[in-house]
Amino acid sequence: MLSESAAWLIVAYPALGAAVLLLGGRRTDRWGHYLGVATVLAAFIVGLSATLGQTGLAPDQRVQHTPLFTWLSVGELRVDVRLLLDPLSLTFVLLITGVGALIHIYSVAYLADDPRRRRFFGYLNLFVAAMLLLVLADDFVVLFIGWEGVGLASYLLIGFWQHKPAAAVAAKKAFVVNRVGDLGLLVAMMLMVGAFGSLDFDTVFAAAGSNGGTATAIGLLLLLAACGKSAQLPLQSWLLDAMEGPTPVSALIHAATMVTAGVYLITRSHEIYAAAPDARLAVALVGAATLLFGAIIGCAKYDIKQALAASTMSQIGYMMLAAGLGAAGYVLAITHLVVHGFFKAGLFLGAGSVMHAMHDEVDMRRYGALRAALPATFVTFGAGYLAIIGVPPFSGFFTKDPIIEVAFGTGGPLGLVLGTAALAGAGLTAFYMTRVLLLTFFGPRRWARQTHPHESPPTMLVPMVVLALGSAGAGLLLWLGGRMAGWLAPVLGEPVEAGTPHAAWGWTALVLSVVAAGVAVAWLQHARPTRQAGSWLVRAARRDLYGDAFNEAVVMRPGRALASWLAGPAERDLDRAVTGVGGTVARGAAVLRTAQTGYVRGYALWVFGGATLLIAAFLVGW
Repeated sequence: MLSESAAWLIVAYPALGAAVLLLGGRRTDRWGHYLGVATVLAAFIVGLSATLGQTGLAPDQRVQHTPLFTWLSVGELRVDVRLLLDPLSLTFVLLITGVGALIHIYSVAYLADDPRRRRFFGYLNLFVAAMLLLVLADDFVVLFIGWEGVGLASYLLIGFWQHKPAAAVAAKKAFVVNRVGDLGLLVAMMLMVGAFGSLDFDTVFAAAGSNGGTATAIGLLLLLAACGKSAQLPLQSWLLDAMEGPTPVSALIHAATMVTAGVYLITRSHEIYAAAPDARLAVALVGAATLLFGAIIGCAKYDIKQALAASTMSQIGYMMLAAGLGAAGYVLAITHLVVHGFFKAGLFLGAGSVMHAMHDEVDMRRYGALRAALPATFVTFGAGYLAIIGVPPFSGFFTKDPIIEVAFGTGGPLGLVLGTAALAGAGLTAFYMTRVLLLTFFGPRRWARQTHPHESPPTMLVPMVVLALGSAGAGLLLWLGGRMAGWLAPVLGEPVEAGTPHAAWGWTALVLSVVAAGVAVAWLQHARPTRQAGSWLVRAARRDLYGDAFNEAVVMRPGRALASWLAGPAERDLDRAVTGVGGTVARGAAVLRTAQTGYVRGYALWVFGGATLLIAAFLVGW
């Protein structure tokens, strides 16, 4: 078993891989991808050893602080770099390194022909290392370093194919939108220092209960940060464009790293939200709105990756909604996040396999009947499909249904609103995922004659099979005997039972009925796809419900106008100053130019005059 002092190895292995691959240059081209895979596997083994070590401890001993060194000591503010090993951080470690390792293995074949594959693996290693630092941090300063590292790595990976203008624009957009969220985290940290004199988790969480107003402000600012990283309203606009990056990047961002960071931040800060019920309510409302927003967009997209990206937005919305429900929902949020990691990574890798077979075609209207040509991809993708729509006994059934039940259990008009949104989201999820499945694997062939779809190589198929097994069984494994709730109890406390007015089987029947309706409607509409212009809602969904247009109208144009207005006086003064200096110099030059006559006697007269002035100055004692 791993000793506490060796916990730093979890971060060090992928960080070392990134350093070697990015600094080693072309000398590492031939074997760099193997090093990238090996370092993440090594981190997974260390994390697994630490987790097994904690399972043998009593629950009250499962929170371990590992000091590394003192980083800052300014006045009363002292920042020690420490790692926090507890059930919550180790759950994320296993998800990041386990799913991340499978994505690394898949990438070996997926990018086999890319001349910059070594650099790609260096960025992947950097992404994993930054995310591990984020979840293992024991205070907000170290968490912020990992937070920014994740933002940098995502920028590099989304824009990896920088020769494509769309990829460069998408990377820049993701970077800028996330900086807006990061501002929330920075201001929250300033408030913590001002109010509590510390950024250490234990100190901040212990003091938060004594100052409800400050806790509410910090909770809202942390929510802003989470909205940026997890693509929640109103900072969701970067996620769909980020599909310009290579497909393994999409899988890593959506399943194990970037978008899960916001859910982690909210859950880790649950003691702040316990003292700030208004901020917690805001988390639930943002989650409910985003799950519907993403699901509606997913219903209209023809780009297979963008449909899955909209799905991620919606599923993260479920997690945020659950986290906003407090003690009744934290465990559900984390459990749904874990099983989502399996089925979303599997779905994205399946989409990558389809694109590999179809020469990078992403438009599902040019697919059809691929189940015969890609049988292994069809089966593994099908497992992810059944998991995400929540068909028993696949994973999503054991997490999404309880979230819906707990949302209704909130009671009153609020419970009705949140529960209805979650229930409608289940129906929409069934609709858009069935649509993706039908357009891709069923119906008539719609690909070009020169296209000959073929199954992916084993290096790509093996990770997809492993993820499909996780999609099928992880939910039941975590649900049996309250295993996940018991594991997380030392950090999140014992979950509170939802006070729903009906029996559990009644909720299950209701949710499955809505899911079946979604599947049926999708089947009727898309089993035989026809050209349809679509209603105004469909047209709006194809344009991301005008999210970009809203940002441009509300933020960009007024901001640009304000900047121009503010810059106007400054520019005028600057122009006036520059023109004035230039004019003075020109006039002086014109006067001096008259002295340049070309006659030696004239120059001799100037020399004589100057010498006379110097002598006179000496004589008067200057």
